[in-house]
Amino acid sequence: MKLTTSIINKAVQGELLGTEEVTVTGVEFDSRKIKAGDLFVPLQGNADGHLFVQKAIENGAVATFWSNEAIQPPENIVVINVSDTLKAFQALASYYLLEENPDVIAITGSNGKTTTKDMTEAVLHQKFKTYKTQGNYNNDIGLPYTILHMPEGTEKLILEMGMDHAGEIRVLSELAEPDVAAITIIGEAHIENLGSRAGIADAKLEITNGLIDDGLLLIPADEPLLAERTEKLSQKQQTFGIQVGDISATIMSESREATLFTVDGKAYQIPMPGKYNVKNALIALAIGRWYGLSDEEIYQGLTYVEITKNRTQWLKAANGADILSDVYNANPTAMGLVLDTFAKLPTNGRRLAVLADMLELGPEAASLHRNMVDHLNDQEFAAVYLYGEQMKNLAEVIAVRYPRLAVQSFAANEKIAMIEAIKRELQPEDSIVLKGSNGMGLLEVIDALQA
Repeated sequence: MKLTTSIINKAVQGELLGTEEVTVTGVEFDSRKIKAGDLFVPLQGNADGHLFVQKAIENGAVATFWSNEAIQPPENIVVINVSDTLKAFQALASYYLLEENPDVIAITGSNGKTTTKDMTEAVLHQKFKTYKTQGNYNNDIGLPYTILHMPEGTEKLILEMGMDHAGEIRVLSELAEPDVAAITIIGEAHIENLGSRAGIADAKLEITNGLIDDGLLLIPADEPLLAERTEKLSQKQQTFGIQVGDISATIMSESREATLFTVDGKAYQIPMPGKYNVKNALIALAIGRWYGLSDEEIYQGLTYVEITKNRTQWLKAANGADILSDVYNANPTAMGLVLDTFAKLPTNGRRLAVLADMLELGPEAASLHRNMVDHLNDQEFAAVYLYGEQMKNLAEVIAVRYPRLAVQSFAANEKIAMIEAIKRELQPEDSIVLKGSNGMGLLEVIDALQA
């Protein structure tokens, strides 16, 4: 990035203080990450970002947005007055996106966004210069940050779009104006805020608000909530699924390390288990085809994709046991899919599960947790560790349906006790899966098992 402060000022419709002009080579909202030549964006978070401008200057910032009238702007840096620093941040991202003009691929869904983003980037990278959302930078701050860190010459930009309230994806989609949009799945994540799965479907479909007129929308073939809501859209649509949809896969084999499947008679593979991950791969495959990649290029991208940590990731415990980590987040649909997959994978020992509360499920939380009993049994699981207040509901129904299944339930303040119980039971030949909402901190459990 190389933008002069006068160009930036025009892009954000600000007021440039002084006559000095400098060239900005990067943008940061965290003063600790500032490098020489950066623009500092003081956002309102737990603290007012304006309070950290001096630290940004010390680290090399050459310009800053400014909107706090109660604090005197610094004199030893170029200042651009704006009414709202976040909106200015987003406006600058929109300008830079127009300047670079890559094709934009937007991905949302209740589960699988990050994995699908990784797969799509891996496929498109076979032919194009690509850039993707880093980590989980998928909200109103993270998305413009991703755009502004896009290298010059990027041809395909893959953006993950997250939300927990209605209206949030609309803002992201209208900012990014995607050429291709994909919805992975409609689950129950954030149902507390959105009221129902129908409300979730409406919120996810906000991704079409900015979708260009001759763009492509990809939706799961087995989701009637989306089918009935997309009938009147003018953009081209394709559906995907397992033995159903415009892009249809047949599963050939599944192991811990890979899943082999075919589409239109052509074999593909992904380096992870799970039919749900094959569905994610179908999105990447469809996008690859849309942009003219060959079957072989798509095959290479899917086969060697590197998935972001803690999304269907195999790890080793200190004693040699196999850990399947899928702890970044959870909702009932996602947890059920992971448990169903794990139950069918071969193991030299026993299968154990650690399940933590799924957050933001609203009034139906208790019943949604109880329903997880449909994905457990005493033939394929030897022990289950339940963590959190809501998981006590699942413990009750397991005791009734599977009285022989060893179940231990722990309150939210008993994480250490749970770790100790797991360590006592876990044998070197065992396999253990962990799934729960990010806020429950299961990463600490994984770290303890590996220590």
